[in-house]
Amino acid sequence: MVMSFCLPCLVCQPHALNCFYLRNNGNSKDGDVLLTAFFPIYLYTNKMDTYHSGEQSMFTRIQFKNLQYLLALVFAVEEINRNPHLLPNLTLGFDFYNVMHSNRWTLENSLTWLTGLDRGIPNYSCKSGVKAMAVISETSISVQMGTLLELYRIPQLTFGPLDPLLSDSSQFPSVYQMASKDTSLALAMVSLMLHFGWTWVGLVVSDKQEGVAFLSDLRAEMQEHGLCLAFVEVIAMFQIQPALAARHRMPTRISSSSASVVILFGDTGSLTYENFQTWQSLITWKVWVTNSRLDFATSEQHFLLHSFHGTLIFSNHRREIPGFQCFLQTLTPARYPEDVYLALFWSLAFHCSISNADCRTLQGCPINASLQWLPWEEFDMRMSDGSYHIYNAVHAIAHSLHKMHQRDSEMQPRRLKGKTMAPRWQMHPFLRSLQFTNPAGDPVNLDQKRKLATAYDILNFWNFPEGLGHKVKVGHFSPYDPPGKQLSVSEELIEWATGITQTPHSVCSASCGPGFRKIAREGEPACCFDCIPCPDNKIANKTDMDQCVTCPDHEYANAEHDQCLEKQETFLAFKDPLGMALAYMALALSILTAAILGVFVKHRDTPIVKANNRNLTYILLFSLLLCFLCSFLFIGRPNTATCLLRQITFALVFTLAVSAVLAKTITVVLAFKAMKPGRTMRRLLVSGAPNAVIPICFLIQLTLCGIWLATSPPFVDTDAHSEHGHIILLCNEGSITAFYCVLGFLGSLALCTFTVAFLVRKLPDMFNEAKFLTFSMLVFCSVWVTFLPVYQSTKGKVLVAVEVFSILASGAGLLGCIFVPKCYLILLWPEKKSLKGFKNIHSQTSF
Repeated sequence: MVMSFCLPCLVCQPHALNCFYLRNNGNSKDGDVLLTAFFPIYLYTNKMDTYHSGEQSMFTRIQFKNLQYLLALVFAVEEINRNPHLLPNLTLGFDFYNVMHSNRWTLENSLTWLTGLDRGIPNYSCKSGVKAMAVISETSISVQMGTLLELYRIPQLTFGPLDPLLSDSSQFPSVYQMASKDTSLALAMVSLMLHFGWTWVGLVVSDKQEGVAFLSDLRAEMQEHGLCLAFVEVIAMFQIQPALAARHRMPTRISSSSASVVILFGDTGSLTYENFQTWQSLITWKVWVTNSRLDFATSEQHFLLHSFHGTLIFSNHRREIPGFQCFLQTLTPARYPEDVYLALFWSLAFHCSISNADCRTLQGCPINASLQWLPWEEFDMRMSDGSYHIYNAVHAIAHSLHKMHQRDSEMQPRRLKGKTMAPRWQMHPFLRSLQFTNPAGDPVNLDQKRKLATAYDILNFWNFPEGLGHKVKVGHFSPYDPPGKQLSVSEELIEWATGITQTPHSVCSASCGPGFRKIAREGEPACCFDCIPCPDNKIANKTDMDQCVTCPDHEYANAEHDQCLEKQETFLAFKDPLGMALAYMALALSILTAAILGVFVKHRDTPIVKANNRNLTYILLFSLLLCFLCSFLFIGRPNTATCLLRQITFALVFTLAVSAVLAKTITVVLAFKAMKPGRTMRRLLVSGAPNAVIPICFLIQLTLCGIWLATSPPFVDTDAHSEHGHIILLCNEGSITAFYCVLGFLGSLALCTFTVAFLVRKLPDMFNEAKFLTFSMLVFCSVWVTFLPVYQSTKGKVLVAVEVFSILASGAGLLGCIFVPKCYLILLWPEKKSLKGFKNIHSQTSF
């Protein structure tokens, strides 16, 4: 059976209303040694009432989860009293006072406890009997009354979050904080963001000192890992009326933010009901990440409960205290008839009537009513962090008293009620050095300097169906594990917020996939960026890369620019269609040249062959044959030998060919001049002086080539940039200067030959072949003049193909223009072989 909950004003019977005016109702347990507890359980306001004269404290509401503080205190005291090994022959008792977060009432309760009077007077006490040896209170309460209790050097143990102010031992030497260090909470939350890829999150934090410190830590961790805060909302602990407008604007700012994840840091006392009463419409569709102190799962604001379904809670890792749940299940007011707070709670929770006479007698309660009947939002059966620290605080006091009692027993100190006991200020040395293991097996240490950062359990709040709230452990974070293994999350166990069916995304800009890089947006956080594709030969093989990576020279970027592929080696190979065509062309021209040479050798005694120096004709044909054959050096895989030979051979054989043409041209000039009177030209012609042009030109070119080879010879090289996806194997010319000197000499020789041939092209003689020589050199020069610009603008194997084609074309031009007409006459006109026949033919044809 689960009882429904109604607001206190609807369940308080009129005749029992006086019970809720009694703010100073107390609760205590006698013992040889006492401790005092100040817990905020019931909230009151000052108001005039009709039952009592003057101003009275009127009950407003109960903080349900805080009742567990008192029950944890009772459980720990009873457990210690049952333990024969802890405080033997002494019983532990307590005094409990209900307090609120108010300077006035906190100090008033402190004075009441110190003096025994409702209106406390400092340095005066009406109490008799045993004095309390220590005080247990919430951190915020200790800050308010710590200075007063410090005057009496009373040990104070706090169970709230660590407060830097209370950690100052010079100002509060008597305060001991039970909470563990939360220094790794920011790192834990950032690790969760990185796990889910949440780079754009919002933050709502209280303005308490620990909230400001958390904001600083979180900013630093997020900045280090490249995460950004979409917004930061700081909530003041005590809102005043002028701030209400800003409080109503804050939900709008949060709901309008593109961040799907919001971190809430604080405690239920600082981020109060009033702060969240306007949030109901915006909380859905958001994923909330909180710390365990801000526990909405056990708060009394029922209308919020469905909105926090799917909340992820970082709770300090700890073991369950054995026996505590059984204690709560069997707890009834009848078991503690003097506990007015339990009776008041029971009357509200189970709709019982309460006696106005003693405010303890209940009537009309369900039979066998138990706390486990209550919905989770009214009472959580699991021990909270605050209750756990109260439990450890009681045990810490007991262990210190035990050690102090052992010391006093040996030193025979004074007696109090027949029991050995020392002044409470003597507990401090024992508390400062105290280290023990609680019954759950967790270590407890009160020295702030020796405390270690805590580990965290990640809890997921389920509230589906609504009202059946449940926390499920879905992960763990330990700061002591190696980086990368500190966080573990079971995603399959997580129930996300209402309306979210899959793992949510919370980013300012969508991730830049492979092939794209990020470019920051001016004036916006680093998490807000645009994506641009990588340029040529650069890749981005990961998401959200800031810069694209250049592929190595032996690799190239694929079309998607997300990986580098191995480049294939390429060169003008014989198997390539282009290489094969050039090879066949070179072979055909070589065979044709050899055939023409054979024809001229066979008909060497004919007038046509004898004209213009037969030996020069043989040299020219032989050099052309070598020109065609040298083109094979340019085809195929380059190696050291071919790289050294191809340009040198090309330069030498073409120098030989062009110089032979020049010698033939000079022979024509001398032959014409020799017909005129005078013997000088005839002697030059007869002596074979024109033939000397060939060795002179050849030696000059050979000298240039020798210098080239000696200074910076050609070598095998690679070109990884000219052709996409390929590494071109080529011959590097070595010295470009030497290369162009060789080409320059060859070009000058060709130009000189063309000029001489052009000047003598119209000499009248039947054996004059000047016009054929002129036309052949015109073709030759045209080919190489065209070659030069193409050579400069072409890369890769096409460059080699252009050079080979130029060699073949220029050689073919010489061969065709000079020798094809002569072969035509020799082979098709046999009568031309005699001088008389040649003259008759010449008279009928024009050559």
